[in-house]
Formats: sequence, structure tokens, C-alpha cells
Amino acid sequence: MDTSDPDITFDAEGRCNHCTDFLERTAKRIFREDEGRRQLEAVVARIRKRSRGKPYDSVVGVSGGVDSCYAAYVAVSFGLRPLVVHMDNGWNSDIAVRNIKTLTERLGLDYRSFVLDWEEFRDLQLAFLKASVPEIETPTDMAIPAALHRVAAEVGVRIIISGGNFATEGILPKAWHYNAKDVRYLKAIHRRFGTRPLRTFPTFGFLAESYYKFVKGIRFLYILNYVPYRRKDAEAFLRQEMGWRPYGGKHHESRITGFLHSYLLPVKFGIDYRRATFSTQILTGEITREAALEALARPPYDPEGIEVEKEYLAKKFGIGLEELEAIIREPPKTYRDYPNAEWLLERLYGVYRRWFSASGPL
Repeated sequence: MDTSDPDITFDAEGRCNHCTDFLERTAKRIFREDEGRRQLEAVVARIRKRSRGKPYDSVVGVSGGVDSCYAAYVAVSFGLRPLVVHMDNGWNSDIAVRNIKTLTERLGLDYRSFVLDWEEFRDLQLAFLKASVPEIETPTDMAIPAALHRVAAEVGVRIIISGGNFATEGILPKAWHYNAKDVRYLKAIHRRFGTRPLRTFPTFGFLAESYYKFVKGIRFLYILNYVPYRRKDAEAFLRQEMGWRPYGGKHHESRITGFLHSYLLPVKFGIDYRRATFSTQILTGEITREAALEALARPPYDPEGIEVEKEYLAKKFGIGLEELEAIIREPPKTYRDYPNAEWLLERLYGVYRRWFSASGPL
């Protein structure tokens, strides 16, 4: 990590706050192998008892990437019967779609695709691109939990299994991506730069989350935090046993996310997500600091391939390549340049987190 995170601090021994925070949090939330198995078996027993007589006991969000696919496998290996749910925003790579198909076939799981209205979503995401903020994926990040909670409520289950985990995502500076649950911010960007009304887009803010959590009783299960999880080992297993195929870098299962992480964020905003990923992997012993620095010395994108991606994105967004280049050249801005609900959400979620911390994970 470096000062591309404006909030980074270092102690007297040169250790940054991300390292210290990661080690403190993982000590509390990641279980040792035997303990994790016992904890997960107890959780699974409660879920199965609660869901007797139902076709599913949970839903699992799957993108076609390593973390979510392996989470689905772990769920099945512990005896759960999840419904696989994929939020389709129109940007899936062909490989990611194939990975989801082969995974569900190998595991014998039912699959449901929650498809967004492409014209609405394209207009909304293009509005964020025109706003020159780093949060190009906020519409996606908001639609995913909205889709998962809607489907969970529809099929009558109270558990959403997520591939999110501390082993690969334990470090992520808040300054790099503003709150994806700020509906006011999303609507402000759309009002300023959008051209179509949002009639069907599934927003998911504090009120929606509170409804699903407190009224419907739906909660997340971060299943990979209960088992020994090394991403390279998981990928090797998926390739051998589940017919899974690699799609490039982390998050490249989506064409727009791959472009954002490999090109737009580092070039326009000075944000290289590889720093956070490598830092987490160093702390978990998956790579060495020297190997990470060597990788960071190489550009995050292929200079020739990125031109192809730009042409693809321009066509997909329905704009000219020249317009896309002009948008990229616009000075960078932050969420503070637009109306938002940061002050209110910080206080509401502060109370919310304290309540859930006291009530337990399930």
C-alpha cells in the first residue's frame, strides 16, 4: 500500500494501519481449521433445520469468478441446498457465463439469472462514467444485493451465501470507493448525467437493507471465512473438478470491471487495486512482498489489448470512441462533488453494526 490511499497511516515501526486492522479483524473473524469446521457445521445444522420441506435452504450469489464459485462448492460440500443466483447487468464475459453453467451442472444446483433492463442500466452506468468519479461500478454493487435479497425473499430462505472473504479482500481502502448503498448519491448522478427514467432498476439502500434484515430476517453467510481458503488452491480445484476456466485478472469476469480495475482507476484516479489484493495476500502468506513489488512494476493493462477494450466499451455504451476518450480525459472528481447522504448513513450504519455485533451472525 502507498499514499494513493489518502487515509493511510504508519506506526513507529513502519507498519500501516491496513496491516494492523487486517490482523486484528482476522484474529476475530477467521476461524482455525478445526474450529471453523465445527462452527460451520453448527451453522449449517441450524439452516437445514429451519428450511425443512423447502426446495432450497439458501441462495448463493455467483459471478463466475473464483471466490463465488468456490463458495457454492463449499456450501454443497457441507450439505446445503442453495439456489444459484446471478445478477446479469449485460457485461458478463463469455467465460464467466460458461463457468456458472458448468458449476451448476457439476453440483446439481438450480440456477436463476436476475436480468437488469439493459437500456436503463447502460444509461445509469454511463452517467457515472460521465460524472468522472471512481464509483463506476456502484450501480452493479447496488443491484447485486438487491437481486439476492429479492430472490431470497421470493423463495422463502433467510440465508445469502457470499464469496466475500478476508483471505483475498481483507484490505480495501474506504477512500477508493464510496458507499454503494447511498441511494441519494446514485440518483443525483443519474439526474445530472442520465437520459432515461429508472423504472425497474433495483436500488438497495439503508431502508431496503433494514427491511430485509429486520422484517424478513435475511442475513449473509461469508462461508469462506470458516474454511482454509487460498485462492490459488481454490482455482486449481475448480479447474480440475468443476470445469472452471480462467478469465484473466481479479474481477475480469465482467468486461466493464476488468476495464475499470486495469485501466480507468490506475490511469485516471491513481488507484491500483492490485496493491490492496497483493497486500492481503502478503499478510495471508500467499505471496511475498518482493513478488508483489515485481508484479506492480509491470503495467496493470496490456497497451494493445486496452485499445480493443475501449472500442468494445464505446460500442456497448452506444457512444463513439472519441467521446469515450474525452470522458476519460475529464478531470477526476469524488462523491463529495455531488449530493450524497454520507453524514446520515455513517450514523445509521453505526447503530446498525452495533446491533448486529451484539445479536450474532445468524
